[in-house]
Amino acid sequence: MLTETLLIAVSVIVLFVCALFVLSIIVNRNDIADIAWGIGIFLVALVSFQEGSQSLIANILLIMAGLWGLRLSVRILLRNIKKPEDYRYKAWRDSWGRWFYVRSFFQVYLLQGSLMIVVGYSFIHFSVYGAGTSLGFWSLLGIIVWAIGYFFEVVGDYQLNKFIKNPENKGKIMNLGLWRYSRHPNYFGEVTMWWGIWLIVAPVSLSYLALISPLAITFLILKVSGVPMLEKKFAGDPQFEQYKKETSVFIPLPPKLKS
Repeated sequence: MLTETLLIAVSVIVLFVCALFVLSIIVNRNDIADIAWGIGIFLVALVSFQEGSQSLIANILLIMAGLWGLRLSVRILLRNIKKPEDYRYKAWRDSWGRWFYVRSFFQVYLLQGSLMIVVGYSFIHFSVYGAGTSLGFWSLLGIIVWAIGYFFEVVGDYQLNKFIKNPENKGKIMNLGLWRYSRHPNYFGEVTMWWGIWLIVAPVSLSYLALISPLAITFLILKVSGVPMLEKKFAGDPQFEQYKKETSVFIPLPPKLKS
């Protein structure tokens, strides 16, 4: 049954990213892939929900996926809609030349589709092995951990958006609110949410396989496309270098005394 559910989820995501690729050609921008990230993982959760036993915990997991994924996609859409294509994708468009569309399909859309399955695997796993699982200690703990993560991501994003919209803050580094305790509170929230989801799945059979979900998102954010990219972007800025000395990079901690 795992193979069957996995194949259905993969088929849906392949169709989804192929449609995105066609749309990217029509609108002439590849950063729609960022908008689609949350929607894609929500689709994985939705397929899993339909294929599994629709229990209380299954409903909770689907709601979590919706609250996280749809909010994230809407936020990125509103952020990007009035701006030109993201600089990362623009650089690839310029450097890939005649191979641009081929490399985009495989290196952006199919790769992202694969990651949607990997990160969303916890939902697939629960749909197959979670029948009869009742609300207990691990699920309650997972809900609490997820809620903490959701708080950090939503509030962190809100505080950052509010800071950026204020013209008086142009050229300044955000170091207020949650950003006083972590240089990336929204990313901390993202990782925390996925570990919360795994805790909900933990009591079911072979749950160690579902560790691939939180481990993958933790690796991506800490080592690939999250924290390292932003740290590199602001490296050398005197304000940011001072901010680094005073503020934890990821896990929220009391700020250090100014030197």
